[in-house]
Amino acid sequence: MSTEPIRFDTKIAVLLRDDLEPWQRLNVTAFLVSGLGTQVPEVIGDPYEDADGVPYLPMFRQPVMVFEASKETLTTAHARVLSRALPRALFTSDLFSTGNDRDNRAAVRAVATAELDLVGLAVYGPRNAVDKVVKGARMHP
Repeated sequence: MSTEPIRFDTKIAVLLRDDLEPWQRLNVTAFLVSGLGTQVPEVIGDPYEDADGVPYLPMFRQPVMVFEASKETLTTAHARVLSRALPRALFTSDLFSTGNDRDNRAAVRAVATAELDLVGLAVYGPRNAVDKVVKGARMHP
């Protein structure tokens, strides 16, 4: 078994709007990353097990980089991720007022792409492409 660190040529990034409340940042991040594992199974690692043999669910195989940016930078990042056709998830401000999954999807479906009031975006892909998507954002403090 190799003990060399595992390096990835891919990146998982979450970009949050910088005017969100702390609880919103956590909630949006959790929702956004949940979508990646369902559509991009290679981002999921192996299950965990502790020394007593208790099993735990698998998680992402690599770190999730969390960034923050202005509404304008988030809008630009959204256009970039669409132009690169990278796997992505979004969270709009409308989703804070819905109470279930069906209403969440309806809220997004009701708004044209250019009019979405984005508060969060998750993206996965080649490191260089993801870096270009989040250009202008800063690491979340």
